[in-house]
Amino acid sequence: MLRGSMEINPVMLEVFKNKLSAIAEEMGVILQKTAFSPNIKERKDFSCAIFDREGCLISQAAHIPVHLGSMSASVKSAIENCSFDEGDMVILNDPYMGGTHLPDITVIAPVFIDKSLKFFVANRAHHADIGGVSAGSMPVSTSIFQEGLVIPPVKLVKRGEIDKEIINIIKGNVRTPEEREGDFYAQIMANITGIKRIEELVKRYSLSTVEFYMEKLLEYSEKIMRKRIKDIPDGIYTFEDYMEDDGVGNRDIKISLKLEINDDQAFLDFSDSDPQVNGSINAVRSITLSSVFYVFRSLIRENIPTNDGCFRPIKVITKKGTVVDATPPSAVSAGNVETSQRIVDVVLGALSKALPEFIPSASQGSMNNITIGGKDPDTNKEFTYYETIGGGMGAFAGGDGESAIQSHMTNTLNTPIEALEYAYPFMVTQYSVRKNSGGEGLFRGGDGIIREIKLLTDAEVTVISERRRIPPYGLFGGKPGEVGRNYIITEKGKILKEGKFSVKMKKGDRIRIETPGGGGYGKP
Repeated sequence: MLRGSMEINPVMLEVFKNKLSAIAEEMGVILQKTAFSPNIKERKDFSCAIFDREGCLISQAAHIPVHLGSMSASVKSAIENCSFDEGDMVILNDPYMGGTHLPDITVIAPVFIDKSLKFFVANRAHHADIGGVSAGSMPVSTSIFQEGLVIPPVKLVKRGEIDKEIINIIKGNVRTPEEREGDFYAQIMANITGIKRIEELVKRYSLSTVEFYMEKLLEYSEKIMRKRIKDIPDGIYTFEDYMEDDGVGNRDIKISLKLEINDDQAFLDFSDSDPQVNGSINAVRSITLSSVFYVFRSLIRENIPTNDGCFRPIKVITKKGTVVDATPPSAVSAGNVETSQRIVDVVLGALSKALPEFIPSASQGSMNNITIGGKDPDTNKEFTYYETIGGGMGAFAGGDGESAIQSHMTNTLNTPIEALEYAYPFMVTQYSVRKNSGGEGLFRGGDGIIREIKLLTDAEVTVISERRRIPPYGLFGGKPGEVGRNYIITEKGKILKEGKFSVKMKKGDRIRIETPGGGGYGKP
């Protein structure tokens, strides 16, 4: 049957929805099981997805929202800058060419059917170090060049052969070369798995059938998204919130939104947001798009595929040179992890005026990033540790917020204490729920987390966090959540630190992170 004359079969549409997402999920399992670093193996800080030949997102696994909403830009950048043969794979991390921040490295592979390029598979993983001025590549920086090695789209694999020269260049610029190489091989294997499964799918159902149902899945997701937007009352809704600081002196950096709902379309204008700043909280446009798409996708309760069709009714306007659409060589390492969270808060805040019964209060609003690097006294090798720490979710009209959980743009696990102490010269001295840190209300915000780590060797510690001064907002009379706190504990005592800092610490010192609670909902 010719593709143009096919009739859609609802059962087959559901079959293809699940088969495609299962391929992305299997890619993720391969990546997790074969990775070297605890950040990928334990925390699952990675994402996998399938794209069409133009780089449009077709299907994804339930991985990291901030990765998945922006990965299409990386694939399109690779298409624009590279030619593809069978067996090739392109690597990149440049935030200004579709990436997010430098530790997030994307590996993209074409899928050829009968010698013709038809699809792409890709995965993005957060590497615990990619060079730069501080261990973990999440510094308090003022330029992208301080944040690590910038990789434009370049072939890591050529016709099935790994380019050792590229691997060696990367290894020569990072603190943990063996771990990086192992993680790259895991990413390559994940893509090989994805290619094989798509080839099997085409062999079973035919290329025309696979392409037909991919197109219909895009149309289906677009239809459901338009229906959901149409249910939102027409009007213009505004909201603004602030990043507390950029780590180098700028404070109260505004993120402003004018949201217009017009029939079955949403227009989001961030043009009035503040100019980009010296510090690393600048977000590239792909991050802003990821944050917006995440919020609107979360409005849909049906189990629809998350693909480019979902995003077609949503138009995002940004102004170049602002904190939500930064230009090179601005520092951006925290834009991916912190500013993305605030963009979500702003979009939800605007939507709360249109959908008061549906939108929750602000969640913790930070990923509470911590990196620790030094030399392991047992192995005499460099180590780099990276983690994001959960907190409180915002309450909503139906109940209290969840406590001690990763929220919004991060969807990682924690690093278990056993794995952490096995892999690094650390001792976890406290890991608990931060009681009563959620905001009061008719429904209470979720509580944050306390994570305290004792160093068993001298190390460099960097913390990038938000909501240390401006609390997560409550809604409709609900109280804000408690702000977070960062402490350094030495033999001289307990020192309260700012939201963003980098410090040399001694063996026996402790770093204590108390994460924010979520906002309350409704009058207490």
